[in-house]
Amino acid sequence: MTIDSLFLRRRFIFLLFALIAKFAFGASPDFKASDEEGKESPTAQENKAERDDKGGKEAKKEETEKAEKGDLQPPPPVTTEHAVTLPGGKTLSYKTITGYLLLRDTKEDARTAAESEKDPGKQNARSQLDLAKGKPKAAIFFVAYLLNGVADASMRPVTFAFNGGPGSSSVWLHMGGLGPRRVLLSDRGEALPPPVKFVDNESTWLEKTDLVFIDPVSTGYSRPAPGEDAKQFYGYKQDIANVGDFIRLWTTRYERWSSPKIIAGESYGATRAAGLSDYLQDRYGLYVNGIVLISSVLNFQTIDFASGNDVPYPLYLPTYTATAWYHNKLSSDLLSTPLRKVLNRAESFARNDYILALSRGDALPQPDQDRIANELARLTGLSANYLKQLALREPDGRFVNDLLKDQNRSIGRFDSRFTGIRLYPGTDRQEFDPSGQAVNGPFTSAFNDYVRRELKFETDLPYETIAEVNPWTLAENKYLDVAANLKEAMSRNPYLKVWVCCSYFDLATPYFAAESVVYGMNLDPAIRNNIELTFYESGHMVYIDKSSREKFKGDFDAFLDRTLSATPINDAER
Repeated sequence: MTIDSLFLRRRFIFLLFALIAKFAFGASPDFKASDEEGKESPTAQENKAERDDKGGKEAKKEETEKAEKGDLQPPPPVTTEHAVTLPGGKTLSYKTITGYLLLRDTKEDARTAAESEKDPGKQNARSQLDLAKGKPKAAIFFVAYLLNGVADASMRPVTFAFNGGPGSSSVWLHMGGLGPRRVLLSDRGEALPPPVKFVDNESTWLEKTDLVFIDPVSTGYSRPAPGEDAKQFYGYKQDIANVGDFIRLWTTRYERWSSPKIIAGESYGATRAAGLSDYLQDRYGLYVNGIVLISSVLNFQTIDFASGNDVPYPLYLPTYTATAWYHNKLSSDLLSTPLRKVLNRAESFARNDYILALSRGDALPQPDQDRIANELARLTGLSANYLKQLALREPDGRFVNDLLKDQNRSIGRFDSRFTGIRLYPGTDRQEFDPSGQAVNGPFTSAFNDYVRRELKFETDLPYETIAEVNPWTLAENKYLDVAANLKEAMSRNPYLKVWVCCSYFDLATPYFAAESVVYGMNLDPAIRNNIELTFYESGHMVYIDKSSREKFKGDFDAFLDRTLSATPINDAER
């Protein structure tokens, strides 16, 4: 390939990336030249004619190199003013900041600076080098809510919140539980007839803390920079680094290093939050005050029904029991018993007789097999003979179809209170999740209306509530276990408080699994009380149920008060 053809090929690739960037972010290009480069002086206009006469190859090459270096910027954030009315008539006045922060790769610039130290000929380049700027990697979309009228904003708590997936935007926590506006659903969290509406959230966390909702790369409106491969962001470690870098940058940009900091994550977001607690301490010396883990998974062995892994079966059993109780599939004596007492029986059986029976495998005597199958049937509403055919092992994928098979209904994985019409009755074929369908449409529609009409943020990009981010690397040749990271962060920062929120009707991240992992952390007695668990009669999205949302808000207020009232630790005392 000749030098000219190589240059033309590079020029074509650059123009293609520029075209993608122009259309990717709507009203104004997300990535544009900096103000200095965007202005064309008279001298530049004269030089342009000269460049055209000479073919312009060198000038075009220089322009291409500048673009490839990444001197590009997203549009500035949009600031709007709002108010929300709470129960009792209290009004909160607040501002919303909606937009992007640009993550940059500064390592290359740091290497350039090091080289210039060795080569005097590069001193001029070094004098123009700004280590705060580097090659753009990704534009991270965020929505921040800041309470007005605060005497010293630097001392007000700030909470960074996100959902999980991986591949989920933060819309669920944002428009469901924490933000000042929420999607209007039924009191049980069911979708209402369209068109969707959103209303003041009487349970918003904004009363006690400022809020920053983060959409990781490829979710929401967040995107990789032109020319960057999105797959470089897909994986546990990569994700931790990018979200952690965003938190550090936002904290710096908006002068909140002195503020108490809380990280709240739901589902895989809880995995991310646990990992961030350690990453932020190690990488930036940024110590947070509290971690909120909502519908968490900290050890992935607890939810993987892989062949040879018996760990999930006892941990899911109490949720199977709660679900069967809710749908009236248990015996009359259990149905007439309060849910919590029924769950006590399921938990005791799961951690004792059931787990021991599974460990015996084929060596389990027939009488014991019959006894275990009968108790499983009593606690799940399924047939004892059917359970014996499955070797006493009912995975969650079967349970969602088996429980109400006689009614031609499946139950929700995210919220097992929900039911849906079977598309393939009588089969084990995986179908849609009725609890997911109940919220996907309303939340997506509400946010697209809200962000443009109230927050005044305009873009033609689709808001990716759930993005495709596969393949996603969790861990190499083992199950990802972030409980160890959380334990280390808590041990190094004894002021760190952790709140684990669990729901009884959550089949995605069952409450008994979360409880088991927490109790298995073997924390030092000095910090054991720094972690607490709370349980709700709701599903994966605890806040879509009205009574649970109200309890969730009250529980958070109490957790935050305890977190911010920590007393000094005299660890140097003799």
